[in-house]
Amino acid sequence: PFMKPAESLYVTVDDGAQLHLRHFPGAGHPVFLVHGAIENGRIFYSNNGKGLAPYLQRQGFDVYVLDLRGRGKSLPKVDAQSLHGQHESIVVDLPAASAFIAQRRPNTEQIWGSHSWGGVLQMSTLARDPSCRARVRALVHFATKRAISVWSLSRLVRVELGWKVIARVATRLVGYLPAPSMGFGSDVETRESMASSLAWVGSGPWVDPRDGFDYGVAARQVEWPPSLWLTGTKDRLLGHPKDVKNFMVECGVNESSFIMVGRAHGHQQDYGHITLLTHPDAPGDHFSQVAAWIKGQEGARVE
Repeated sequence: PFMKPAESLYVTVDDGAQLHLRHFPGAGHPVFLVHGAIENGRIFYSNNGKGLAPYLQRQGFDVYVLDLRGRGKSLPKVDAQSLHGQHESIVVDLPAASAFIAQRRPNTEQIWGSHSWGGVLQMSTLARDPSCRARVRALVHFATKRAISVWSLSRLVRVELGWKVIARVATRLVGYLPAPSMGFGSDVETRESMASSLAWVGSGPWVDPRDGFDYGVAARQVEWPPSLWLTGTKDRLLGHPKDVKNFMVECGVNESSFIMVGRAHGHQQDYGHITLLTHPDAPGDHFSQVAAWIKGQEGARVE
């Protein structure tokens, strides 16, 4: 079928910041995708039609990929003066993007999807915001965990030393975390995002550092829509199956499915944290499972 070309849309939020949404037009349900920490929306698409977003567009979905505030093509760019962080993502930006999609596609339920920390932001928004919750038909999370419980050499080097010491010092010196120029990640993080994610990624409670809102308590009172959670067999740290399952339990998701993606489970590759979304074999492996699952959810509920 003929695919309409992707376009860039902008959502202006309360303080004048502009959130970039890359739109892959389709007639089906709108899919709202959110990236993780030190990333931007490009984890979901390339300029030559590769990635989850173009794949879902080819399946007929109407796909919107968010660049979190100051990241990717969102404006203004993060700098040392940027005061916003995770709280704004959860309370202002995700709801604004979802409302913008709802204006374009009124009375059409949304599918929310994420990679990594983007899923923590989405689940936090949904736990806190009933108006967003009312729009969501189903959830798909790739390698999403909140707290890291597994201990390994990789954790000691990448989390305890890299994230908690080196990244923290760099953030203090520069005024934000310049991850790409330090050789990891593909985008920057504000001081505030950095501090909030560090508060959550340990074993600290799922509570908003800014205003004390208890997402853990709120999440357990939510009647969640059906959710699909995937992680790769080679993801031994940032999306470890144990931590993904821990987060599912913490959220209290009811109708949920969990898929391990790897050779032992009938896939062509063993996928890691990033290759789960970027590997050339992903469309034929698990993207097709995801699309089929979403289509099953669309038909499941009798209106």
